[in-house]
Amino acid sequence: MTTVLKLGGSVITEKDVPEKVDDEALRMAAATLADHEDLAVVHGGGSFGHHHADRHGVTTTEGTHDAAAIRDIHGAMTRLNAVVVEALVEAGVAALPVHPLSVARRDAEATLTFPTGGVHAMLSEGFVPVLHGDGVVHADRGTTVLSGDELVVHLAEGLDADRVGVCSAVEGVYDGSGAVIDRIDSFEAVADTLDGSDATDVSGGMAGKVRALLGLDAPTQVFDLDGLEAFLEGGEPGTHIG
Repeated sequence: MTTVLKLGGSVITEKDVPEKVDDEALRMAAATLADHEDLAVVHGGGSFGHHHADRHGVTTTEGTHDAAAIRDIHGAMTRLNAVVVEALVEAGVAALPVHPLSVARRDAEATLTFPTGGVHAMLSEGFVPVLHGDGVVHADRGTTVLSGDELVVHLAEGLDADRVGVCSAVEGVYDGSGAVIDRIDSFEAVADTLDGSDATDVSGGMAGKVRALLGLDAPTQVFDLDGLEAFLEGGEPGTHIG
């Protein structure tokens, strides 16, 4: 049973401090993943990719042809990816890095192409592929941002995932009174209560997550680090999307 799991950048980094890892949270997440198999992991940019993308004015829709800017964004994400992979390895996870910039692309209509055959092969051989938000070559726009949330959706569809989990910095998606919403079936039902992230986030914050996850066939949950074990054990912590 294949599970696609996103570790949010706000979970594993100090998102308001450039390139600062939250070592304790990352160790906790890695230890929780240690006893679980058939798992594809995606992590967000947090204080690594988002700050560089924001500095260069690159978003999921606004691109750049400046190769130095692209290297800045991608370089930050590969540095974070190396830290995440190492933490997982230290916890006993057979983790392997996968860098989307090298294989993904968007056409002029912004349709994403990302071959999942290599990721599927890693899973078949007992490895845990670890992907990340990244830059993506985008026809007529140079390179734009490929968010971790979009990557999660693409992987879930390409791998025919049985479950999808998004581990965020909050317990789930909050309503206007600060209570966790149990289930979201449409964006319109919660649009008025969703705001962007407080810290720099070029991929749309919680609103972007909900938009990306709606429509997936696989059961999808948004939860915090405390809910990660429950999710991996088959529970439904936080908010169900879709």
